[in-house]
Amino acid sequence: MKKVLTIAGSDCSGGAGIQADLKTMSAYGVFGMSVVVSVVAENTARVIGIQDVSPEMIAQQIDAVFEDIVPDAVKVGMLSSPACMRAVAGKLRQYRPANVVIDPVMFAKNGDALMDPSSVGALIESVLPLADVLTPNIHEAECITGAPVRTVDDMERAAREILALGCKAVLVKGGNSIPGAVDVFCDAGGARRLMTHQVDTRNTHGTGCTLSSAIASGLALGYGVAEAVERAKAYVTDAIDHALPIGHGNGPLNHFCRIFPEEG
Repeated sequence: MKKVLTIAGSDCSGGAGIQADLKTMSAYGVFGMSVVVSVVAENTARVIGIQDVSPEMIAQQIDAVFEDIVPDAVKVGMLSSPACMRAVAGKLRQYRPANVVIDPVMFAKNGDALMDPSSVGALIESVLPLADVLTPNIHEAECITGAPVRTVDDMERAAREILALGCKAVLVKGGNSIPGAVDVFCDAGGARRLMTHQVDTRNTHGTGCTLSSAIASGLALGYGVAEAVERAKAYVTDAIDHALPIGHGNGPLNHFCRIFPEEG
């Protein structure tokens, strides 16, 4: 069985963060492992509080995984502070894992900040160059590039600019902001647009976490980067199509929609 490690924050409501990552990995049939960098008190409607794990404990968790069960891919999610970023980046450089997918999580679905805005420079300098695939949404792409992203052409420009910062491939996610649910994938071969049908729902909590974990799982299973991205997009679209209308805010995806038939 292939193994995938997620390094991210938790979500006690189960829809995003490490909880979403592990559900996605299970749906893909890979063995999921986790390193908690932040404990987040959140639900579908709001973020109540964040408490970071110490850099020393982050490093020790990563050591514990790599000295025993070497992952075939690593997904990195929420890193709320430069100290967290340095701890994770240092260990990634030490162990040099294959297939590193980084989701530069900056905001929750409801708009609450999950990363100190002053940390963007540290993210660009220490973490971004380690990504085999970076998966920013439009708002994160704007923060990284310092320029507005309003159209698909803007997404392509942003993807090329981010690629030039050192990662190997970039997927700029349009989400509900761009008609047609357009994402832009860019690597050394150029940029291309990935489109699917737009799902009319507010239940999209954890979409970015799920997508990046799906890409990492696909890479662990041996798919090439472009195919892993396309398969992940299709999986997330299915999970949104069957999203769960629970909670008072943005409900979670149905990570197991392809495994368990709908009741009723």
